[in-house]
Amino acid sequence: MEVRRTLPVKLVVADSDRDALLETIDQYKHCANTTSDHCWDENDYKKTAKYAVKDELYHDLKATHDLTANLVQQAIFQAVEAVKSGVERLEKNEDTSRPEFTADTARYDKRAATFHDDHVSLSTVDGRIEADYVLPVDETNTPFEEYLNDDEWEFRTSTLHYKPFDDEFWLHIGFKRIEEATDSTQTDAAVPENRTVLGIDLGVENLAVASTGRFWTGNELDHWHREFQQRRGDLQQTGTQEAHRTLQRVSTKETAYYKQYLHIVANEIVEEAVEHDCSVIAFEDLIDIRKRAQGATWHHRWRFNRLYEYVEYKAKAYGIDVEELERSPQAKTVPAYYTSQRCSSCGFTHEDNRPTQAHFECQKCGYENHADYNAAKNVAVRCCRRLLRRNQTGGDGGAPVDVALNGGTMTVNV
Repeated sequence: MEVRRTLPVKLVVADSDRDALLETIDQYKHCANTTSDHCWDENDYKKTAKYAVKDELYHDLKATHDLTANLVQQAIFQAVEAVKSGVERLEKNEDTSRPEFTADTARYDKRAATFHDDHVSLSTVDGRIEADYVLPVDETNTPFEEYLNDDEWEFRTSTLHYKPFDDEFWLHIGFKRIEEATDSTQTDAAVPENRTVLGIDLGVENLAVASTGRFWTGNELDHWHREFQQRRGDLQQTGTQEAHRTLQRVSTKETAYYKQYLHIVANEIVEEAVEHDCSVIAFEDLIDIRKRAQGATWHHRWRFNRLYEYVEYKAKAYGIDVEELERSPQAKTVPAYYTSQRCSSCGFTHEDNRPTQAHFECQKCGYENHADYNAAKNVAVRCCRRLLRRNQTGGDGGAPVDVALNGGTMTVNV
């Protein structure tokens, strides 16, 4: 399991560098607040896909600020993460509002900050500056000795804080424990590539569910579909030439809206894969999905195909493969309900495992969860096993393959 720690360290900043650091913090906050304004619309869909928002804002923010590219990117990402947290609170009917960045902080990744044992080099709006750490005279048995001077820990993204009442700069340094191979005699070249799969289940009520436990609801699309249907019906009853032209505009607007929404979901699926270090995104056979999804109409089937296409081409930019788990001729007897009725915990498959559309309860081992989440894990497991068989056939010796889950990963065997 990945282990991370944070160590607050006071900095010694030269008088000649203070203004540059303070201006850097001010411009960082402005970028973050601009991003928050862009993502948070009180009456519309709130944007939570980090890389999609970055594509929309980065060039303008970089052109109008003196920050380095990495600081602009970190400001965008931090704001989107805050908006995403706000959306989660709204979904729980908790009071919240648009995130506003007022604290004097700026987040630095490893490219914007170069860490050393006794000082740090930080990017600013006026070039790089160096600041010494304020360290105890004797670091023995202190966190400074454990993290700063121990090769088992590596520097990660950190946060610069300015405390105006004390007129002090502090750096909250992030650390990650370096994982070592259990077999010291095994060279890097001998270690097989470890692939991680993100499973995606598609459906009617939930547009998509990932094996990591993230849900994308289809309620908003269904709502707009009903609204557009009602408007089309009214225009068709009118029957005038102007009504016909309006009908065409409405249809064009509807399609554009759906595509925009699906682009957002596709970006977030790819983002989920990137954040969990996945090399593969797996979908069930689209034909099986259409058969399995109760109440699926042509509208839902169009969604499935279009979302798959969007994810497929967006994932290429990150070197992530997208797989559709088509059934082989030898597996034609496997029912289309396989992923929804199979227990992702013990493998027992039975129609009684899914008593309702949303609930899964294994009749053998008692495992319970949301049915779509259970199905998403099954999709990932099937993909992992197929990759393992492919590796063994190709002579790779069966490189390990993992499923990306909510609490980490699970290794799958053939």
